[in-house]
Amino acid sequence: MDQVGIVLISHSPKIVEGVRDIIRQVNTEVPIELAGGTDQGEIGTSIEKIQSAIENAKTSKGVLLIFDIGSAKMNAEMAVEMSEYEQIEIADIPIVEGAYVAAVESGMGKSLAEITETLKKNFG
Repeated sequence: MDQVGIVLISHSPKIVEGVRDIIRQVNTEVPIELAGGTDQGEIGTSIEKIQSAIENAKTSKGVLLIFDIGSAKMNAEMAVEMSEYEQIEIADIPIVEGAYVAAVESGMGKSLAEITETLKKNFG
């Protein structure tokens, strides 16, 4: 069963690694890619890392980007604009709780639109 892929974007590589670890406790099948830190492994975000994560996480059902703060959203938006892939959504939700809910929903085989709707209902 194809599932919506998830890209976790954070200023810290450790944050996205930890969120992935939490998700893997309930779902080992959902494609999860990480874009944490700069290209030099420092605190910050990287458009190139986000683009690569999108490419690796995308499925026929789409890909959902979840970010932590400020410039991570801006870089996610720029990566989406540069992508030729059209089934991408950026979720402005808490990274830990939101990613967990998104992974559960994806694991149930829900569509990108259904997952996005659930996230909006739960996180406003």
